[in-house]
Amino acid sequence: MAGLLFTAVESTALSTAEYYGKALCEIGEEHPEVVALTADLGKSTKIGMFGEAFPDRFFNVGIAEQNMFGMASGMAKAGLVPFLSTFSTFASLRSADQLHTDICYQNVNAKIIATHSGTSFGQAGSTHHAIVDMAVARSLPNLTVICPADGMETVNAVRAAYETPGPFYIRINRGFDRVVYPNTDYGFELGKAVEMRKGTDLTIIACGSCVFQAMTAAEFLENTDGLKVRVLNMHTIKPIDREAIEKAVMDTRRIITVEDHTVMGGLGSAVAEVVVELGKGCAFKKLGLQDEFAPIGHHEDIMSILGIDSNGIIDAVREVMKSDFELDDNWEDEV
Repeated sequence: MAGLLFTAVESTALSTAEYYGKALCEIGEEHPEVVALTADLGKSTKIGMFGEAFPDRFFNVGIAEQNMFGMASGMAKAGLVPFLSTFSTFASLRSADQLHTDICYQNVNAKIIATHSGTSFGQAGSTHHAIVDMAVARSLPNLTVICPADGMETVNAVRAAYETPGPFYIRINRGFDRVVYPNTDYGFELGKAVEMRKGTDLTIIACGSCVFQAMTAAEFLENTDGLKVRVLNMHTIKPIDREAIEKAVMDTRRIITVEDHTVMGGLGSAVAEVVVELGKGCAFKKLGLQDEFAPIGHHEDIMSILGIDSNGIIDAVREVMKSDFELDDNWEDEV
């Protein structure tokens, strides 16, 4: 497990967007039908790397996100494969009508790379915090929604988006993410969670930047409390991995979801829907923004305040572990 500290010198190498920009350039080198669009955020979102490599296939539409989505839809209809990138809050809210009608309703082959997600652009305040984007995106028909845990997983997500027809929404942070995977060869598959740690006492289901925090918390709890905590990286929010969730309920009977997002409509809600449909009782807790806006500050400080860092997860696990279960097969009186 890597340490929790890193320096400014290391931060560029840890930037998820850097991996995304490089991966898109590799795909563009192999596939001339790939084009890229930005709304005057080429440098911030790193899609500008594609523009430097392929200037004739790069389009800066200016500060006009809605127009960018409409252009991408038309390009997809013409046989191109557009990757368009802007901040997550602009992709999901400012461009909601175009995402709904131009992209999803027409089911075009457009790939949205939404950066600065969650509270990762903490200093910019509520206008730049993307705390409802997964709720918006997963409610739209035809749209695949991915929230990678780090740079390597982002590479896998971008490649999968190109290889899979239809619209994609890939949600990544501003940068400075902790490294979860040393490389891309760990078995990434769309719609399938990655089991990061085995466990029988409780299951933590996390996505994005919360995956590293969940891993840190699980390791600490094993060493201090003797708990065997399963950790699932639910990188694909839609379609959700129902099988992994159902198995976690049956095996551990205690579920905690962790996301840098409101607890309404995102990962926690998606998991809860599966649990309810399963019809089996279990202790369940959703960590995230509790119907509130986030404070302004550094990302790591905001995560601590919201209780979605490792310390907050540890506290939540200890709380949920107080829920008692009878060790039998009768699920009717379990909670």
